[in-house]
Amino acid sequence: MGNFVVEKLKQRGTKEIIIPRIEEYDLIDIESINSLFDDFNIEKAVPGNTSNVIIIHLAALVGGIAANRERPAEYFYANLMMGTQLMHEAWQRGVEKFVAIGTICAYPKVTPLPFKEENLWDGYPEETNAPYGLAKKMLLVQAQAYREQYGFNAIYLLPVNLYGPGDNFDLQTSHVIPALIRKCIEAQVKNADQIIVWGDGSPTREFLYVEDAAEGILLATEHYDGSEPVNLGSGKEISIKDLVQTIARFTGFSGKLVWDTTKPNGQPRRVLDTSRAMKYFGFKSQTDFEDGLRNTIDWFRQNIDKV
Repeated sequence: MGNFVVEKLKQRGTKEIIIPRIEEYDLIDIESINSLFDDFNIEKAVPGNTSNVIIIHLAALVGGIAANRERPAEYFYANLMMGTQLMHEAWQRGVEKFVAIGTICAYPKVTPLPFKEENLWDGYPEETNAPYGLAKKMLLVQAQAYREQYGFNAIYLLPVNLYGPGDNFDLQTSHVIPALIRKCIEAQVKNADQIIVWGDGSPTREFLYVEDAAEGILLATEHYDGSEPVNLGSGKEISIKDLVQTIARFTGFSGKLVWDTTKPNGQPRRVLDTSRAMKYFGFKSQTDFEDGLRNTIDWFRQNIDKV
Protein backbone atom coordinates (compact mmCIF):
# COMPACT_ATOMS: atom_id res chain seq x y z
CA MET A 1 0.00 0.00 0.00
CA GLY A 2 2.64 2.52 1.04
CA ASN A 3 4.49 2.34 -2.27
CA PHE A 4 1.31 3.12 -4.20
CA VAL A 5 0.44 6.05 -1.93
CA VAL A 6 3.95 7.47 -2.31
CA GLU A 7 3.87 7.12 -6.09
CA LYS A 8 0.52 8.88 -6.30
CA LEU A 9 1.76 11.66 -4.04
CA LYS A 10 4.70 12.18 -6.39
CA GLN A 11 2.35 12.27 -9.37
CA ARG A 12 0.40 14.98 -7.59
CA GLY A 13 3.55 17.06 -7.20
CA THR A 14 4.10 16.60 -3.47
CA LYS A 15 7.50 18.12 -2.77
CA GLU A 16 8.50 16.45 0.50
CA ILE A 17 7.49 12.94 1.51
CA ILE A 18 8.75 11.44 4.77
CA ILE A 19 8.70 7.64 4.88
CA PRO A 20 9.64 6.32 8.34
CA ARG A 21 11.09 2.81 8.09
CA ILE A 22 10.68 0.31 10.91
CA GLU A 23 14.44 -0.21 10.97
CA GLU A 24 14.82 3.42 12.01
CA TYR A 25 11.63 4.25 13.89
CA ASP A 26 9.59 1.87 16.03
CA LEU A 27 6.16 3.49 16.23
CA ILE A 28 5.24 1.38 19.26
CA ASP A 29 7.87 3.31 21.24
CA ILE A 30 6.97 6.90 22.14
CA GLU A 31 10.64 7.92 22.27
CA SER A 32 11.06 6.67 18.71
CA ILE A 33 7.99 8.65 17.63
CA ASN A 34 9.46 11.77 19.23
CA SER A 35 12.75 11.14 17.44
CA LEU A 36 10.88 10.88 14.15
CA PHE A 37 9.28 14.29 14.63
CA ASP A 38 12.51 15.82 15.90
CA ASP A 39 14.59 14.44 13.03
CA PHE A 40 12.32 16.14 10.52
CA ASN A 41 12.08 19.39 12.49
CA ILE A 42 8.40 19.11 13.37
CA GLU A 43 8.45 21.15 16.57
CA LYS A 44 5.96 21.30 19.41
CA ALA A 45 3.06 23.50 18.36
CA VAL A 46 2.37 26.99 19.59
CA PRO A 47 -1.27 27.00 20.80
CA GLY A 48 -3.57 27.95 17.95
CA ASN A 49 -0.98 27.31 15.25
CA THR A 50 -0.66 24.34 12.90
CA SER A 51 2.09 23.20 10.58
CA ASN A 52 1.60 22.22 6.96
CA VAL A 53 2.40 18.59 7.79
CA ILE A 54 -0.11 15.85 6.93
CA ILE A 55 0.28 12.34 8.34
CA ILE A 56 -1.20 9.33 6.55
CA HIS A 57 -0.95 6.54 9.11
CA LEU A 58 -0.57 3.31 7.12
CA ALA A 59 1.65 1.43 9.57
CA ALA A 60 0.09 -1.69 11.09
CA LEU A 61 0.81 -5.21 12.24
CA VAL A 62 -1.47 -7.28 10.02
CA GLY A 63 -2.06 -10.89 9.11
CA GLY A 64 -4.61 -13.51 8.17
CA ILE A 65 -6.83 -15.62 10.42
CA ALA A 66 -4.01 -17.95 11.46
CA ALA A 67 -1.69 -15.15 12.55
CA ASN A 68 -4.48 -13.34 14.41
CA ARG A 69 -5.41 -16.51 16.30
CA GLU A 70 -1.82 -17.25 17.27
CA ARG A 71 -0.82 -13.71 18.30
CA PRO A 72 -3.94 -11.79 19.40
CA ALA A 73 -2.14 -9.86 22.16
CA GLU A 74 0.61 -8.70 19.80
CA TYR A 75 -1.91 -7.59 17.18
CA PHE A 76 -3.89 -5.65 19.79
CA TYR A 77 -0.98 -3.98 21.56
CA ALA A 78 1.11 -3.06 18.52
CA ASN A 79 -1.75 -1.53 16.56
CA LEU A 80 -3.22 0.29 19.55
CA MET A 81 0.09 1.81 20.63
CA MET A 82 1.20 2.78 17.13
CA GLY A 83 -2.00 4.60 16.42
CA THR A 84 -2.83 6.33 19.69
CA GLN A 85 0.67 7.56 20.44
CA LEU A 86 1.32 8.78 16.91
CA MET A 87 -1.98 10.67 16.75
CA HIS A 88 -1.45 12.23 20.18
CA GLU A 89 2.04 13.41 19.29
CA ALA A 90 0.79 14.68 15.93
CA TRP A 91 -1.76 16.84 17.76
CA GLN A 92 0.92 18.11 20.14
CA ARG A 93 3.15 19.00 17.21
CA GLY A 94 0.42 20.98 15.45
CA VAL A 95 0.10 18.60 12.49
CA GLU A 96 -2.42 19.99 10.01
CA LYS A 97 -4.24 16.71 9.32
CA PHE A 98 -4.08 13.08 10.43
CA VAL A 99 -5.46 10.34 8.18
CA ALA A 100 -6.12 7.19 10.22
CA ILE A 101 -6.54 3.90 8.36
CA GLY A 102 -8.89 1.47 10.08
CA THR A 103 -10.00 -1.99 9.04
CA ILE A 104 -13.04 -3.93 7.92
CA CYS A 105 -12.34 -6.18 10.93
CA ALA A 106 -13.75 -3.43 13.17
CA TYR A 107 -17.31 -4.22 12.06
CA PRO A 108 -19.53 -6.52 14.17
CA LYS A 109 -19.45 -10.21 13.32
CA VAL A 110 -23.07 -10.03 12.17
CA THR A 111 -23.71 -6.78 10.32
CA PRO A 112 -26.58 -6.00 7.92
CA LEU A 113 -25.44 -6.09 4.30
CA PRO A 114 -23.97 -4.07 2.81
CA PHE A 115 -21.96 -2.79 5.79
CA LYS A 116 -22.89 0.81 6.53
CA GLU A 117 -20.71 3.01 8.68
CA GLU A 118 -23.58 3.67 11.10
CA ASN A 119 -23.60 -0.05 12.02
CA LEU A 120 -19.99 0.00 13.21
CA TRP A 121 -20.94 -0.06 16.92
CA ASP A 122 -23.81 -2.56 16.73
CA GLY A 123 -21.90 -5.56 18.10
CA TYR A 124 -18.60 -7.31 18.79
CA PRO A 125 -16.22 -8.08 15.88
CA GLU A 126 -15.63 -11.59 14.55
CA GLU A 127 -13.65 -13.41 17.24
CA THR A 128 -10.63 -14.53 15.23
CA ASN A 129 -9.50 -10.97 14.54
CA ALA A 130 -11.38 -8.94 17.16
CA PRO A 131 -8.27 -7.76 19.07
CA TYR A 132 -6.80 -6.32 15.87
CA GLY A 133 -10.12 -4.84 14.76
CA LEU A 134 -10.81 -3.22 18.13
CA ALA A 135 -7.31 -1.76 18.37
CA LYS A 136 -7.75 -0.08 14.99
CA LYS A 137 -11.29 0.97 15.92
CA MET A 138 -9.91 3.00 18.82
CA LEU A 139 -8.34 5.32 16.27
CA LEU A 140 -11.86 6.39 15.33
CA VAL A 141 -12.72 7.11 18.96
CA GLN A 142 -9.50 9.07 19.39
CA ALA A 143 -9.95 11.00 16.15
CA GLN A 144 -13.47 12.07 17.10
CA ALA A 145 -12.49 12.94 20.68
CA TYR A 146 -9.50 15.03 19.59
CA ARG A 147 -11.62 16.80 16.99
CA GLU A 148 -14.28 17.61 19.60
CA GLN A 149 -11.93 18.82 22.34
CA TYR A 150 -8.97 20.21 20.42
CA GLY A 151 -10.33 20.91 16.92
CA PHE A 152 -7.75 18.45 15.55
CA ASN A 153 -8.43 17.48 11.93
CA ALA A 154 -8.24 13.69 12.07
CA ILE A 155 -10.23 11.52 9.67
CA TYR A 156 -10.86 7.76 9.73
CA LEU A 157 -11.11 5.44 6.72
CA LEU A 158 -12.25 1.81 6.65
CA PRO A 159 -10.69 -0.07 3.74
CA VAL A 160 -11.98 -3.52 2.87
CA ASN A 161 -9.58 -6.45 2.25
CA LEU A 162 -6.79 -5.24 -0.03
CA TYR A 163 -4.84 -7.17 -2.66
CA GLY A 164 -2.39 -6.46 -5.45
CA PRO A 165 1.27 -6.38 -6.47
CA GLY A 166 3.70 -6.20 -3.56
CA ASP A 167 1.33 -7.99 -1.18
CA ASN A 168 2.52 -10.19 1.69
CA PHE A 169 2.83 -13.75 0.33
CA ASP A 170 4.16 -15.36 3.52
CA LEU A 171 1.82 -18.29 4.18
CA GLN A 172 2.15 -17.80 7.95
CA THR A 173 0.84 -14.22 7.95
CA SER A 174 -0.72 -13.50 4.55
CA HIS A 175 -4.35 -12.82 3.72
CA VAL A 176 -6.48 -15.07 1.55
CA ILE A 177 -5.64 -13.90 -2.00
CA PRO A 178 -1.82 -13.92 -1.76
CA ALA A 179 -1.95 -17.20 0.20
CA LEU A 180 -4.06 -18.90 -2.49
CA ILE A 181 -1.90 -17.56 -5.31
CA ARG A 182 1.22 -18.89 -3.66
CA LYS A 183 -0.33 -22.28 -2.89
CA CYS A 184 -1.53 -22.75 -6.47
CA ILE A 185 1.73 -21.73 -8.11
CA GLU A 186 3.95 -23.68 -5.71
CA ALA A 187 1.77 -26.75 -6.16
CA GLN A 188 2.47 -26.62 -9.89
CA VAL A 189 6.21 -26.20 -9.30
CA LYS A 190 6.21 -29.22 -6.99
CA ASN A 191 3.82 -31.26 -9.18
CA ALA A 192 1.41 -31.50 -6.25
CA ASP A 193 -2.08 -32.70 -7.11
CA GLN A 194 -3.96 -30.78 -4.41
CA ILE A 195 -3.94 -27.71 -2.19
CA ILE A 196 -5.49 -27.28 1.25
CA VAL A 197 -7.95 -24.42 1.72
CA TRP A 198 -9.23 -23.28 5.10
CA GLY A 199 -12.94 -23.47 5.97
CA ASP A 200 -15.79 -24.66 3.78
CA GLY A 201 -15.79 -21.95 1.11
CA SER A 202 -19.14 -20.44 2.12
CA PRO A 203 -18.03 -17.03 3.50
CA THR A 204 -18.02 -14.06 1.19
CA ARG A 205 -15.51 -11.26 0.96
CA GLU A 206 -15.05 -7.98 -0.86
CA PHE A 207 -11.65 -6.97 -2.19
CA LEU A 208 -10.15 -3.64 -3.22
CA TYR A 209 -7.15 -3.37 -5.53
CA VAL A 210 -4.28 -1.69 -3.74
CA GLU A 211 -3.83 1.08 -6.31
CA ASP A 212 -7.52 1.96 -6.02
CA ALA A 213 -7.19 2.00 -2.23
CA ALA A 214 -4.25 4.40 -2.48
CA GLU A 215 -6.29 6.72 -4.70
CA GLY A 216 -9.20 6.62 -2.25
CA ILE A 217 -6.94 7.51 0.66
CA LEU A 218 -5.46 10.48 -1.18
CA LEU A 219 -8.85 11.74 -2.34
CA ALA A 220 -10.00 11.66 1.28
CA THR A 221 -6.79 13.40 2.35
CA GLU A 222 -7.41 16.16 -0.18
CA HIS A 223 -11.16 16.63 0.12
CA TYR A 224 -12.57 15.18 3.35
CA ASP A 225 -12.40 16.88 6.75
CA GLY A 226 -15.27 15.27 8.62
CA SER A 227 -15.65 13.23 11.80
CA GLU A 228 -17.63 10.34 10.32
CA PRO A 229 -15.84 7.08 9.39
CA VAL A 230 -15.84 6.30 5.67
CA ASN A 231 -15.76 2.88 3.95
CA LEU A 232 -13.35 2.28 1.08
CA GLY A 233 -14.26 -0.68 -1.09
CA SER A 234 -15.34 -1.97 -4.46
CA GLY A 235 -18.90 -2.86 -3.44
CA LYS A 236 -18.56 -6.31 -5.03
CA GLU A 237 -18.95 -9.57 -3.09
CA ILE A 238 -17.46 -12.97 -3.94
CA SER A 239 -17.59 -16.29 -2.07
CA ILE A 240 -14.34 -17.89 -0.96
CA LYS A 241 -15.27 -20.95 -3.02
CA ASP A 242 -15.60 -18.87 -6.20
CA LEU A 243 -12.43 -16.97 -5.32
CA VAL A 244 -10.39 -20.17 -4.97
CA GLN A 245 -11.72 -21.56 -8.24
CA THR A 246 -10.93 -18.30 -10.03
CA ILE A 247 -7.36 -18.14 -8.73
CA ALA A 248 -6.80 -21.80 -9.59
CA ARG A 249 -8.00 -21.13 -13.13
CA PHE A 250 -5.89 -17.99 -13.57
CA THR A 251 -2.74 -19.65 -12.24
CA GLY A 252 -3.28 -22.82 -14.26
CA PHE A 253 -3.63 -25.11 -11.23
CA SER A 254 -5.87 -28.04 -12.16
CA GLY A 255 -5.48 -30.18 -9.04
CA LYS A 256 -7.93 -30.90 -6.25
CA LEU A 257 -9.15 -28.28 -3.82
CA VAL A 258 -9.32 -29.85 -0.35
CA TRP A 259 -11.43 -27.90 2.15
CA ASP A 260 -10.17 -28.16 5.73
CA THR A 261 -13.39 -27.59 7.66
CA THR A 262 -11.59 -27.92 10.99
CA LYS A 263 -10.26 -24.41 10.33
CA PRO A 264 -12.42 -21.32 10.94
CA ASN A 265 -14.34 -19.54 8.20
CA GLY A 266 -14.03 -16.12 9.78
CA GLN A 267 -16.81 -13.56 9.37
CA PRO A 268 -19.74 -15.06 7.40
CA ARG A 269 -20.14 -12.24 4.86
CA ARG A 270 -18.41 -8.98 4.02
CA VAL A 271 -19.46 -6.34 1.54
CA LEU A 272 -19.44 -2.58 2.03
CA ASP A 273 -21.78 0.27 1.28
CA THR A 274 -19.38 2.67 -0.44
CA SER A 275 -21.82 5.50 -1.09
CA ARG A 276 -20.35 7.75 1.60
CA ALA A 277 -16.92 7.74 -0.08
CA MET A 278 -18.51 8.75 -3.38
CA LYS A 279 -20.57 11.46 -1.72
CA TYR A 280 -17.81 12.99 0.41
CA PHE A 281 -14.80 12.81 -1.89
CA GLY A 282 -15.81 11.22 -5.18
CA PHE A 283 -14.15 7.84 -4.74
CA LYS A 284 -15.15 4.78 -6.74
CA SER A 285 -12.93 1.77 -7.43
CA GLN A 286 -11.73 1.51 -11.03
CA THR A 287 -9.94 -1.85 -11.33
CA ASP A 288 -11.89 -4.87 -12.53
CA PHE A 289 -11.43 -7.67 -10.01
CA GLU A 290 -10.24 -10.25 -12.54
CA ASP A 291 -7.77 -7.78 -14.03
CA GLY A 292 -6.46 -7.04 -10.55
CA LEU A 293 -6.05 -10.76 -9.83
CA ARG A 294 -4.10 -11.28 -13.05
CA ASN A 295 -1.83 -8.34 -12.21
CA THR A 296 -1.20 -9.78 -8.75
CA ILE A 297 -0.47 -13.27 -10.10
CA ASP A 298 1.91 -11.85 -12.71
CA TRP A 299 3.73 -9.83 -10.05
CA PHE A 300 4.16 -12.90 -7.85
CA ARG A 301 5.52 -15.01 -10.71
CA GLN A 302 8.08 -12.30 -11.50
CA ASN A 303 9.10 -11.90 -7.85
CA ILE A 304 8.68 -15.43 -6.50
CA ASP A 305 12.35 -15.65 -5.50
CA LYS A 306 12.15 -12.42 -3.52
CA VAL A 307 9.04 -12.99 -1.40
